[in-house]
Amino acid sequence: MPFFACPPKATTFTNMSEQYKFVEGHAHFITFAVVGWVDVFTRREYTEFLLQNLAYCRKNKGLRLYEFVIMPNHLHLIAVAANGNLGEIMRDFKTFTSKELVKRIAANPQESRREWMLRVFREHGAANPQNVHHQFWQQSNRPIILDKPELFEQRRVYLRENPPRAGLVNDESAYMWSSANPHLDFECDAA
Repeated sequence: MPFFACPPKATTFTNMSEQYKFVEGHAHFITFAVVGWVDVFTRREYTEFLLQNLAYCRKNKGLRLYEFVIMPNHLHLIAVAANGNLGEIMRDFKTFTSKELVKRIAANPQESRREWMLRVFREHGAANPQNVHHQFWQQSNRPIILDKPELFEQRRVYLRENPPRAGLVNDESAYMWSSANPHLDFECDAA
């Protein structure tokens, strides 16, 4: 049965916070943005680290990843949890990658923007009572349920066209950090 054929467990939303909840058994369009829209993923080592962690979630946590794009300051995913809760997988992904990316930035002697970036992460962390020291990712994932084939296709096109719209490439398949790139050595799941 395709991921969009299952009836959702809850589709009636009474307020904005309920509108952005993960619904079990459905694919979602998910966005993670770096606080302050800091362009962290202009460095290959940070982007490859994200890919390694997406691969880990696919292999070990039941993440089914259909599409992705890692932009300089945010990423978009189309994903579902094969066995379990997509919200929990995304929470763990964000928690681990945020702590590790801050460590990697702090330890990177080639990072010319290191002090500025760490200050931005500290300031956002201090302003958020849920964080102790740093905040790397913005709080919300804004998951959008993709319970119809046309919604899935609409978000797939949006995700793939993000790099050309941003002026990073002329063709979606030319962007290095995207599932649209046929030369990227990263396997996604078939929808």
